[in-house]
Amino acid sequence: MNSPAVQDQGNRFPMEPHASSDPRYTDRYVRQTRFEPIGEEGQQKLAQARVLVCGCGALGSVIASTLVRSGVGFLRLVDRDFLEWNNLQRQVLYDEQDVRNGYPKAVAAAGKLRRINSEVRIEDHVVDVNAGNITELCRDVHVILDGTDNFETRFLLNDASARFNIPWIYGGCVGAEGQSLTILPGETPCLRCILPDAPPPGTTPTCDTAGILAPIVNLVASFQSMEAIKILSGHREQTSRTWNVWDLWDNRFRQIGLDQISLEQRCETCRGVSFPWLDGHRGSRSTVLCGRNAVQVSAPAGTRVQLDDLAQRLRGMGHVETNPFLLRFTLPEYSFTLFADGRAIVHGTEDESIARSIYARYVGA
Repeated sequence: MNSPAVQDQGNRFPMEPHASSDPRYTDRYVRQTRFEPIGEEGQQKLAQARVLVCGCGALGSVIASTLVRSGVGFLRLVDRDFLEWNNLQRQVLYDEQDVRNGYPKAVAAAGKLRRINSEVRIEDHVVDVNAGNITELCRDVHVILDGTDNFETRFLLNDASARFNIPWIYGGCVGAEGQSLTILPGETPCLRCILPDAPPPGTTPTCDTAGILAPIVNLVASFQSMEAIKILSGHREQTSRTWNVWDLWDNRFRQIGLDQISLEQRCETCRGVSFPWLDGHRGSRSTVLCGRNAVQVSAPAGTRVQLDDLAQRLRGMGHVETNPFLLRFTLPEYSFTLFADGRAIVHGTEDESIARSIYARYVGA
């Protein structure tokens, strides 16, 4: 991929220097390397591996923690959202102080992960994954892990995986149910082979409408992490070739075979004919965040907002809070959280036209 370099944000939090002779580091992976299929050779491969984790919420925080503790050499974290109190029930990387700080999830996650393992290089990106930035976010990674909460982004990841020949591992959960699928371009059916299109917003249950239990999050994310470790340590042949579905409340586990989808029946994405999400033919500029009474409004690629300057202009119109990463503005009926890339989450409505109107009025066209 011929794309400009991603800005390295790896020094936002200081990294403690270490020496390879320090017992803390020579002993770190000893229990892992004693597992014969991994061994020292597999551990070295993990140390050279590069991973993209899309979404730092429930699934993403477990995945990121597991991979960093396992010694994956490079982790690129991407998340568009900020922390809220209801995240703490299942998003294992965060604590109450992180919520009080008001930091975006990617930033808070990166800080914690660097303290867990200073040997791992970590980039954090507070952006909405879209057709305009996915190519660069995928640059030089060996595996993509899905920690997202919507099918629009997942279909975009699926397109990117197929075009750039990068394995990706889908995961999703709601209530006490979860599922995962490992997609190996050129070998296995992709998400579009199984689901020809993304379900319309509001037609499927979400964590906000149906709830979510932490154990199913941990199970699905652990499965995704194990699949990634297999690939990255040189054991691609050990990955699952089935659609895996768990229901922890009713004590059920199903594996759905995909052998019936022949090479001739693969979708246009698998065959390299069509990448509608990656090419920008699909996807929206504003997105209703189901169950949250909120709409996300995105700005054109390359937009940068001077948050401090805008905060000064908004003072007196409503309540304003800022930190280095975002601005929160509250009115009696609506509020919004604005990020430095111009993206905003407008609370108090599910009407996209109202959300765009509020954005235009207080942020600009």
